[in-house]
Amino acid sequence: MSQGWDSSIKDELKMVEQEIHRSILSEQPVLTEICDYVISSGGKRMRPGVTILSYLASGGKEVSEAVKIAAAFEMIHSATLIHDDINDRSEMRRGRLSAYKKFGLQQALVSGDFLFVKAFAIGGFFNEEIVSLVAEACTAIAESEIVQFEKEGEVAPLDVYLDIIEGKTAKPIMAGARIGAYLAKADPGRIHAMGDYGLNIGMAFQIVDDILDIMGTESSLGKPRMVDFFEGKATLPLIHAMEDPAVGPRLSQLFHNKVKTEKDIEEAQALIVRTDAIEKSRQKAKEYAEKALTALESLPGSEHKLGLQRLAAKVVDRNY
Repeated sequence: MSQGWDSSIKDELKMVEQEIHRSILSEQPVLTEICDYVISSGGKRMRPGVTILSYLASGGKEVSEAVKIAAAFEMIHSATLIHDDINDRSEMRRGRLSAYKKFGLQQALVSGDFLFVKAFAIGGFFNEEIVSLVAEACTAIAESEIVQFEKEGEVAPLDVYLDIIEGKTAKPIMAGARIGAYLAKADPGRIHAMGDYGLNIGMAFQIVDDILDIMGTESSLGKPRMVDFFEGKATLPLIHAMEDPAVGPRLSQLFHNKVKTEKDIEEAQALIVRTDAIEKSRQKAKEYAEKALTALESLPGSEHKLGLQRLAAKVVDRNY
């Protein structure tokens, strides 16, 4: 059996988990309970993994600082999941009730804010450049959320879709990769290259996520499929499918229905699958993964570089 992308950093990822659980301890036990519920719900830990691998592949030796910033980024990600589920009124997340459905709207909202604050408390231990990179990533998330909300119910142009996923998913991963190399005292060229890796891995990851929203099963996704379509979010497969004259008009009609039935969702999924939209989308994800691999070419060979390369392959090949 081939090794996983994270096989060289198992211990470091355990350290990230420990750092997170230390950070979310609160005098109000419900805050800790909600945060732990979200963080322990089975995420893939790709974001902290990229930061740790970037640090080690860039020559870093003392991993404690990289662990701290990786934990901060995972906490920021978890906070956005809480807020996303509230905004989208999503009832399920990773096979369990979303935080606001389990604990109530107000407590979940405050818990998301609490995670943001605790993440920035970690970031505050670092210098101004690192704090700025974290802040820029969070700004990109917020701005992209606003654009996505404004475009809800519309089939946005391809460039708008790509801008949204870049801000929501790719830029935070890019920031983590850049900071990993920065903490390893890599030269500016290496830091920039690692940022390119993170950006392109993030783009590939989100496109595949959008494919799986259509092609996955509820058991593998941990939530119903076609959620984006139901919520009026036009993802890359839908954009491509609507370009097909044979199914585009009907898909558009179904997408713009104010109230979508289960029958509508099933029909839309079947129409998308009839086109080459899934294959075109997966090819786009592969293009981003190839760009990520190209960014690694100047890195010296190591088990950590191999981990980054394996991650690029895993991101585009996953079916969960």
